[in-house]
Amino acid sequence: MSCCKTPFFLLALNGGPQLPFTESVSLVVDCADQAEVDSLWTRLSAGGSTGRCGWLKDKFGLSWQIVPRVVVEMLQDYDPVRAQRVMSAVMKMTRLDIAVLRAAYEGS
Repeated sequence: MSCCKTPFFLLALNGGPQLPFTESVSLVVDCADQAEVDSLWTRLSAGGSTGRCGWLKDKFGLSWQIVPRVVVEMLQDYDPVRAQRVMSAVMKMTRLDIAVLRAAYEGS
């Protein structure tokens, strides 16, 4: 059963130099595991650029955030100290590394 009666779609146009992409529009990818993070990161950043906290720009200048699903769960933990350790680790990374983030979450 679908949650929406109206289909959702996204249309992005190349507006040329007069209307460039900016970070105000970005796509977030919910990744199941590190292999998916690594694969998407490599393919989408090719010809583009990488930034902090899992952000990158593809070769067209469109911004993406590649996020492992488990990181969202860790950031929503009831223990604010654990969540803050994860956020601090995220802020130091470019591509997000689940093993490093899990270590921060567990305080090790």
